[in-house]
Amino acid sequence: MAMGKFFGTDGVRGLVNREPLTPMTITKLGLAIAAFLRSTAIKEDNSPSVIIGRDTRLSGDMVESALMAGLTAGGVNIALAGVIPTPAISYLTPEGGFDAGIVISASHNPFGDNGIKLFSHQGCKLATAAEEAIEAHLLATIMPLAFPTSIGTSGIFALSERRYIDFLLRAYPLSQKPHSMKVILDCANGSTYKVAPAVFAELGVDVIAIHNEPNGKNINLNCGSQHTASLSQTVVAQQASCGFAFDGDGDRVIAVDAHGRTLTGDQLITLCALWLKRQGRLTNNIVVRTVMSNQGMTNALKDHGIDYLITDVGDKFVAEGMDKSGAAIGGEDSGHIIFANTLPTGDGILTALNVLAVMVAEKRPLAQLADQMEVLPQVLISVETAARTDFMGVPTVATAINVAQKELGETGRVLVRYSGTQTLCRVMVEAPDFQQAKTICQRIAETIVRELG
Repeated sequence: MAMGKFFGTDGVRGLVNREPLTPMTITKLGLAIAAFLRSTAIKEDNSPSVIIGRDTRLSGDMVESALMAGLTAGGVNIALAGVIPTPAISYLTPEGGFDAGIVISASHNPFGDNGIKLFSHQGCKLATAAEEAIEAHLLATIMPLAFPTSIGTSGIFALSERRYIDFLLRAYPLSQKPHSMKVILDCANGSTYKVAPAVFAELGVDVIAIHNEPNGKNINLNCGSQHTASLSQTVVAQQASCGFAFDGDGDRVIAVDAHGRTLTGDQLITLCALWLKRQGRLTNNIVVRTVMSNQGMTNALKDHGIDYLITDVGDKFVAEGMDKSGAAIGGEDSGHIIFANTLPTGDGILTALNVLAVMVAEKRPLAQLADQMEVLPQVLISVETAARTDFMGVPTVATAINVAQKELGETGRVLVRYSGTQTLCRVMVEAPDFQQAKTICQRIAETIVRELG
């Protein structure tokens, strides 16, 4: 099987959009990470330790083995957590006293892709300077192995799933449990397929899991946070209170209400933020959102006197904004949502638990809570491009964007950006009318295809 693309998702930026990597190159990446960790080690014996988790995709075993070869050759001791959600590694890294955490996953991408996510000893995404240092080691012409006495070891990290489940159960923010609820969970045939149903069942929820039979190739396949049709149908058919769809590595979630309506990440952030404010727990009265957030979210926050900070797209940038502002909650419309007082990174299961808690505490259905934010029509088109050309430097593309923004005025907006993990240019248009947003978005996308495709 060809591995397809190997992305440095949320990790080594220089790997994004490079040619497919071989096991040998992955091993070199392990050596680069080891070199970085040894250069920054605070332990007297200079023997860093790393915990590694992965999702269910077929290439995971191979990538893990190749990465382990480089890490141990570089003097790093490894603890293997197996198949486990990305946020579990964020939690277990500081909990277990590890110098770093690594997740082998390409998140919501197809099974043929894979990637690396790196966490600091605090369970946070690595700072840009750290990524650049690892990249410098990776691109070095000569990378010597450690001395034999410094070769690392590897072993299984015991009870990793149980520790993470217990953490999530403790994180449920109410003493009153959601016993009367029936909830459908779409596990995307990914890393939440065992953990998520276990957590909800132990809370007393009547839980039904779907897409929870991974075979290495069906991760994110017509299921999960980007494909919610089957979840919506199941919620309605089972007369459930709601449903939650995770992505392949479990750090994002999208919800479905009892009517089968798919809700956005912005709606989940908003309803949780409003509840936190009513509870007096919205630190500094601020929410962190991205440039892709729907204008309806801005309007809802303003209506309730809540401030907001806008960041670039990416949960890493959201986390940085939250750290600077002291915000308790922030996230992306994609469903990456961070509850900073619990975990420094997005966690789909944790978000779902908080949404359930709001429903229980407020005694209101999810549909009613979500309607506290009016979603303005938004159209997103992804375009394959040959390279990451500065599109504003292409006259016809720049003109199409500027004409569209002038046409919309203050009633809407246009945002064009490149994906962080795929060779795609994303065109987003927001307007008071859906057809207007669609027409303008298609016009810009067609121009980009013609000029840059």
